[in-house]
Amino acid sequence: MPLKTMNLDLWQLKYFRVATRFGLLAEACLSLLLFPVLRGLSMFRLLNIQFAASVKYHVWLGTGLIFFSLVHGGSTLFIWSISHHIEEEIWKWQRTGRVYVAGVISLVTGLLMWITSLPQIRRKCFETFYYTHHLYIVFLVSFLFHAGDRHFYWILPGVFLFGLDKTLRIVQSRSESCVISARLYSCKAVELVLPKDPRLNYLPSSFIFVNIPSISQFQWHPFSITSSSSVDKHTMSVMMKCEGKWTDSVYKKVEEAAISDTKINNITIRVEGPYGPSSVDFLRYDTLFLVAGGIGITPFLNILQELACENRFKSPRTVQLVFSVRTFQDINMLLPVSHILFHPIHNLNLTIKVFVTQEKKHSNGPTTLKEYLAQSQVQTIHVGTDEDFSRFQILGHESFGRLATLVLITVLTFLGLLIGLSHFFIPNEHKKHSNSMKLAASGAMTTGKEKVPSWVPDLVIIVAYVIAMTIGGLTATILQWRRLHRETKRMTKEEVNPQGSNFTESTPNVPIEEHGIHIGERPKFEEILSEFETSLRGWSSIGVLVCGPESMKEAVASICRQRFQCFGVDDSRTINNKVNLNFHSLNFSL
Repeated sequence: MPLKTMNLDLWQLKYFRVATRFGLLAEACLSLLLFPVLRGLSMFRLLNIQFAASVKYHVWLGTGLIFFSLVHGGSTLFIWSISHHIEEEIWKWQRTGRVYVAGVISLVTGLLMWITSLPQIRRKCFETFYYTHHLYIVFLVSFLFHAGDRHFYWILPGVFLFGLDKTLRIVQSRSESCVISARLYSCKAVELVLPKDPRLNYLPSSFIFVNIPSISQFQWHPFSITSSSSVDKHTMSVMMKCEGKWTDSVYKKVEEAAISDTKINNITIRVEGPYGPSSVDFLRYDTLFLVAGGIGITPFLNILQELACENRFKSPRTVQLVFSVRTFQDINMLLPVSHILFHPIHNLNLTIKVFVTQEKKHSNGPTTLKEYLAQSQVQTIHVGTDEDFSRFQILGHESFGRLATLVLITVLTFLGLLIGLSHFFIPNEHKKHSNSMKLAASGAMTTGKEKVPSWVPDLVIIVAYVIAMTIGGLTATILQWRRLHRETKRMTKEEVNPQGSNFTESTPNVPIEEHGIHIGERPKFEEILSEFETSLRGWSSIGVLVCGPESMKEAVASICRQRFQCFGVDDSRTINNKVNLNFHSLNFSL
C-alpha cells in the first residue's frame, strides 16, 4: 500500500520503515535457510562440515527468520490498526504490488513450523514435527506472492537446489531394499543388516536415512552405519535403540519375525544415503581418545573396524574407548566389535573402560568385559533370501560428474522456461511503449496505465520451477534405472566375507583384563584422560572424539579447553607438554 495514501505521522512513518527493514533481514535469513539441509548436493561437505552439524545453522537461521518476520508483520499490523487501514487491506488480494494476505499466511505457517520444531515438542511428538515441516511449500509460495518475483530471486538459489536435492532423494528412495538379517539385543536395540553394491564405499561416521513402508510410508529417520565398507563389501549395518514409537515398531516387527512359525521372506526398507564427511579427520592423529554414551557407541563401532582393517596404511596406533552405559544389558552393543576387543589386531593398541552407572555389582556375576559379553542375550534372525543380495542392493549416490551434469541440465531448463514464459506472458517496456505510441497516434489513448497483475510473474516462476524439477527428476530416474539394471555378480550369503576376515590378528599388546568395567560410578574424564596421557611416550597428537549426551560433550570439551590445546589457543605453558588435544563432537541424533 503506498505510504502517501496512509496519512501517517512522522513517528509512524519511521516505525513503518523500520518494520520494512526487519522484513529484509527475514529475507536474508530465508535466502540461506535451505543450504544447510541439503544432503546429496550439500556444499558444506566441501568445508568438511557434517550434515548433523550443518543442521544447527538451519535452526539458527530459522529462528532468526521467525524473529525478524514477527517484528516485521507485527509492526506492520500495528501501524495499520492505528491508521484504520487494517480492515481494507489485510484480507484483500491486491492486483498489483504486495499481497498482504499472502504475507499473513506465510507468517502463520512459518510460526507453526518453528513451534513444532522446538526440542520439547520434536522429541516427544516427532510425527507432528515431521508432517508440519512439510508446510514449507505453503510458506514459500505465500512468500512469493507477498514479496513478489524480484525479492524471490534472492532466495531462489537455495529453493532451487533444495528442490532438486529433494527430487534426487525421492528418486533414490523409490528403489526398495530389504533386510537380510537382524540381531535383537536384550537392551532393546536392534541391528539391521542390508545388502549393498560392493562398489559403494563410505567413510567412518557416515549415516543413512531409513524408511520402512510397513511401519510408516512417510517417516525417515537417520542412523549411524556401524559396519565398515573396507571390511564388509556386500553388506551395510545400522543399529537403533528403542527410544520412540517408530523404533519400538521396528523392534517389534523383527521380534515377530523371530517368533513367527511361517518364514517371512523379507522386510522391505528404503534408504537414502549414505551421507558422511568428505575426509577422515581421525586418521591424522597418532592417538585416539573415544568417549561414547549409550547408543552413541554406533559411530565408534564403524571407526574401530576401519582402524583394524589390514589395508589401512596410516592410522592411529593407540586407542582408548570410554563407554558409559546405564545397565549391564547396554554392554551388548559392543558385540559387533568383540572380535577386535579380544583378538587384538596388528599395530592397534586398544583399551576399553566401561562404566555402568545405574547398576550394582552382583556377588556371583561376571567380573570382566569378556564374561559380560559372553553372557549377552542376542538373537540373530535371517530374513532375506540368497537372491536378495543381488536384487535389492543399495547403490548410493550418483557420481559427482553425473550430479553436476544433472544440476546443469535442470538450471538451463529453468532459465530457458523462465525467459520464454516471461517473454510470452509479460510484455516488456519497449513493447508497451510502442503500443502506447500507436494508441496515441490513433487517438485511442487510454486514460489509465494498464499494468500486468503482480501474480503473473509469480505464476511464471512457479510453472518454470515445476517443469524444471520434473525434467530433473525424469533424468535422475533414467540414470537410476540404468544403474539398477546394470549387470552385477550375484552374491550368496556364503560368498559374503564374514566379519573380521580382513583383520590381521597378532600377539596381544594389551592384556584382556585391561578392558575394565566400573560399576556404580560415572566416568571422571579428567582423571581418565590424565592417566591415558601418562601412558603415552613422547609427543603425541590426540584426537578426542565424543558421541553422547550434550552434558558429556560439554564435560570433555571443558577439559580440552582447560589444557589450552583443543581450540587452537596458544599458551607458553603448553610448550613443554607432550600431548596435543583436538576435540571433535559426533552427533547420533539430529
